[in-house]
Amino acid sequence: MTDNHTIYSGKMKAADLISADWRLLSIFERLDIKLGFGEATIDEICARYNLSSELFLMICNIYSFNSYRPKAEKLKKEDLPHILSYLRASHKHYMNNWFPRLHNNIHTMMEEYEDTNRYVLNKFFDDYDTEIKKHFEYEEFSVFPYIESLLNGSSEAVYKISNFEDNHTNVEEKLNDLKNIIIKYLPGTYTSNIRMKVLNEIFKIENDLRKHTLVENRLLIPLVTKLEKNNGRE
Repeated sequence: MTDNHTIYSGKMKAADLISADWRLLSIFERLDIKLGFGEATIDEICARYNLSSELFLMICNIYSFNSYRPKAEKLKKEDLPHILSYLRASHKHYMNNWFPRLHNNIHTMMEEYEDTNRYVLNKFFDDYDTEIKKHFEYEEFSVFPYIESLLNGSSEAVYKISNFEDNHTNVEEKLNDLKNIIIKYLPGTYTSNIRMKVLNEIFKIENDLRKHTLVENRLLIPLVTKLEKNNGRE
């Protein structure tokens, strides 16, 4: 899907947008847009929150359509604080809600299995949890402050967004490995209810992390690259 053929537009009612894809509720939450907006359109909602409807729709289209390619050149540096707010809210959502819940359910699931299987799977998740925390901390304490310094007009930092781009790891890859272990290799002789719950959660997180990475790659990095050039940091 190209930028000129998106289903979502600013004239669309915000309630209809959520009906079209319920997963977009998380976008509203992470951008701190409150529900109860009646018949208001997306343009009207975005104006109310001093948010670019162009940016909001790009994030929604990234989330809903796998083949969508946004035109990041349409965005302005004023959009960057909103992108950073979205990404930071996503990090909190993962670390405070989704990952602790998944870990608890994995622990419950593994109570049905032998000690060896329990140890291996719990350690696999613990290692992944440590890795993704480091990934998010790098963004929170290195990448995002650098971007904010650019927004404040600084050109002295030795960091460049290309450093982030070159070392941007695929944070959902090991989650896929965990999913495959549960599907392919855990014995199937025990109750499957909690196992299915764990798998559903992994699929949900995996998909959301993929969209998170696309927002960074297709919106954040191009916009920061443009800002660097404007600040004389080519």
